[in-house]
Amino acid sequence: MKDRIALMLAAFWWGSLTTIGFLVVPMLFARLGNPAVAGNFAGQLFAAQTWVALACGGVLLVYFRSRADDRLTDFERIAVILIVTALLLALLQQYAVAPHILARENLRLWHSIGSGMYLGQWVCAGVLLWRMGRPRN
Repeated sequence: MKDRIALMLAAFWWGSLTTIGFLVVPMLFARLGNPAVAGNFAGQLFAAQTWVALACGGVLLVYFRSRADDRLTDFERIAVILIVTALLLALLQQYAVAPHILARENLRLWHSIGSGMYLGQWVCAGVLLWRMGRPRN
């Protein structure tokens, strides 16, 4: 039962990253007409996504730690590395990069860095989900 809940949590994390980053935010910029308004909404959505990442990642870290007897297996070690990397990217994006974007400082540079971090988080969550969905022998 815990395995299924953890899998659903990983799916929720990856799905929320996918929906916000690749559907909702581009639609905001396409439909609202005013980039400043769309950017403000996008910033709020990305901030909310950071909290989703922290919640999902935190629970998944507890889950993988509880599975380990004395040592982490290779599967669990890789999962923890993916989770921690994704969480670090989310936190850096929110607290180091987003303030520069909101202040409109060198927007092209900071937006590129933030987009790369978001993509990195999306890849980490996707690989985690993929690995968790595979049957283990």
